[in-house]
Amino acid sequence: MTHLTLRLDRMTNSAVRLLFADQLGPHFDDGGQVLIPEVLSPLISRRYHRQKAHLILSALRHRAQELGGRAELVRGDSYHEVLKGRDLSVVNPTSRGLRSLLADLGKTAAVEVLAARGFAATEAEFADWRQTQGSKRLLMENFYRDRRVKTGVLMNTTATGELSPEGGKFNFDHENRQPPPKGQLTLGVASAWYPVEDEIDQEVRLYLDQLEADGKVSFIGKDGPRLFPATRKEALLALDNFVSNRLATFGAHEDAAMKEDWAMSHSLLSPAMNLGLLDPMEVVQAAERAYRAGGIELASAEGFIRQVMGWRDWVWHLYWHLGDRFETANYFQHEKPLPEAFQELDPGLLESSCLQQVIVEIRDRGWTHHINRLMVLGSFGVQRELDPQALNDWFIDAFVDGTPWVMPANVIGMSQYADGGLTATKPYTSGGAYVNKMTDYCKGCQFSPTVRVGEKACHFSAGYWNFLDKNKDLLKGNYRMAQPLAGLGRLSDLAEIRSQEANRNQF
Repeated sequence: MTHLTLRLDRMTNSAVRLLFADQLGPHFDDGGQVLIPEVLSPLISRRYHRQKAHLILSALRHRAQELGGRAELVRGDSYHEVLKGRDLSVVNPTSRGLRSLLADLGKTAAVEVLAARGFAATEAEFADWRQTQGSKRLLMENFYRDRRVKTGVLMNTTATGELSPEGGKFNFDHENRQPPPKGQLTLGVASAWYPVEDEIDQEVRLYLDQLEADGKVSFIGKDGPRLFPATRKEALLALDNFVSNRLATFGAHEDAAMKEDWAMSHSLLSPAMNLGLLDPMEVVQAAERAYRAGGIELASAEGFIRQVMGWRDWVWHLYWHLGDRFETANYFQHEKPLPEAFQELDPGLLESSCLQQVIVEIRDRGWTHHINRLMVLGSFGVQRELDPQALNDWFIDAFVDGTPWVMPANVIGMSQYADGGLTATKPYTSGGAYVNKMTDYCKGCQFSPTVRVGEKACHFSAGYWNFLDKNKDLLKGNYRMAQPLAGLGRLSDLAEIRSQEANRNQF
């Protein structure tokens, strides 16, 4: 269905399907001629992780090779340079920047813009659901439940013909919060699937080496063997490996983190979905089939499905619903620059074990799982008053699955609470006790999660209370913060915490 048409009156038979770098799966290709742009401007204007740049270019070139004579791979400095004057048909892209590009291109050529694809709910379906909510606060859980009912995923039909959620309820999150298993360095689960690099990867590596040598681009992070799918075939292998071998152990420890097990039971499928190599509903359906075949706990299957058709779709729709005002939100007026350790992905500039661990994972792979993103990096950011927009941009650039639509709700909204509660019902930050409970990062750290003041004071344990103290007036109306704020009055060392945290330079 056509979402928007620009200069369609000028459409000719020469129009080709334009595929952006997140539209590389078969559900974006309608069978005709295809144009695939590979441009330098994103690599020049932003400082990407080296492995992110590699994955994107590898995926573009692999797709062009797969399509053979149907595809034209065009290279240049900018999208305008390689696309201006071309008659195009394109699925509506996922960012405001690319939609603005299409509007510009439509001034001089025929550009047919089709409804966005690659999500569990269309923009029209989200708009319809939003209308049903009236003046109520929009909540992801309500959206997720509606999608479950509309799609029939993990739903059963009762004797009276009504739909009922599998297991009698929609959400089993309370069963998926177990800490790391005691006495183990890893979960001991089957390995994730990893690709084998080919000649295209070698070409990309040499190309990026040359760009760096010529001073045209600057990357962060280490180069390394490609860890994530760059083709549809690879993505399907990764999906099958996860649902066959890892979904069963996903749920229980999904909020835990372990030093020696960076992937644990996580699917590692977000890069493939964000490149468009997998449609989220086929991922959801694969997980449901595996559950119904037996051997997988409902809590694991439901928890994973909620991540994909719940949260992933939710952040996409919020990106458009809230608009660019969302990305400039700064509820706490935090303005501090990112630490050099973040900007350069240098763990040697950090002293805390948890931060060192997570920065190493990002440096080496361009990826770390959600609890590290939210409760280590995000919690650190809000406690240390980092500029939420700068942090958001860093997440986009440093992560292989970072995109302009993914990160605002995750970073500006959920982890930084910079939107004042549009995304999350409370700031997701904690003291060191949570990190100590849900990870094994605190073992061997020079700081203690039970100490708030002094040389051994954990920066999270002190930073948490300092954050609450400084922002108590902004948080006092939040019912979920009533108990933590009440705890401030019971701290005998609050004055010492204030003084210590005002002068803290090391983490």
